[in-house]
Amino acid sequence: MYMVVIGGGRVGYYLIKALLNEGHEIVLVEKEEAICDAINDELGSVCVRGDGCEAAVLADVGTDRADMVIAVTGHDEDNLVACQLAKHRFKVPRTVARVLNPQNEVLFKKLGIDVTVTSTNIILENIEAEVPTHLMTHLLTIRDRGLEIVEMKVPEGSTAVGKALRDISLPANSVLSLIIRRGVRPVIPSPDTVLAADDQIIGVTPQESEEALRQALGDTKTNGGARSA
Repeated sequence: MYMVVIGGGRVGYYLIKALLNEGHEIVLVEKEEAICDAINDELGSVCVRGDGCEAAVLADVGTDRADMVIAVTGHDEDNLVACQLAKHRFKVPRTVARVLNPQNEVLFKKLGIDVTVTSTNIILENIEAEVPTHLMTHLLTIRDRGLEIVEMKVPEGSTAVGKALRDISLPANSVLSLIIRRGVRPVIPSPDTVLAADDQIIGVTPQESEEALRQALGDTKTNGGARSA
């Protein structure tokens, strides 16, 4: 793939090293002359000095033929502008933006950025995976469909334990796709599948229904009053 990376800081530097090692064709756009020279001295002529927010610079590096543009500067506004230019001016199929302030992520999504990467959220998701009190872990966001792929653990004492899936009120359009149970092979659940404590469940749910799904499978007092799928 041909990729244009905007921003030659630590994130951009390690990213292009990894992508080059995987055999991709990479060009890095960086404003600072010293950074650009240092990267070219180490990795070859992969860095072009310029402002990735300027259409002329992006045109010079062949963004119109890029498969992906990845903006990882230390400024959210620069990453947004670079990806917007790539998407709408140069018709790049996929754009990826680093987002430093998690509050900006919603704006990035609304403006059509394909993938946003927020280090704060990545850290939180890893914490959720390690802390037993967190019942739901995000595995993947399908942003263009508004869906989340999540992993949940059915806690001891949940009202869902001992019930068949047909008798559990799941949120509309939520699907349980896999159950991982200790000592047995993972199973694709059917309406007759009975849940057990400590079952790990992989599900797909609309983003707005995450809390209802958590309640349906993890609430020890009530099924959360969610609608049946």
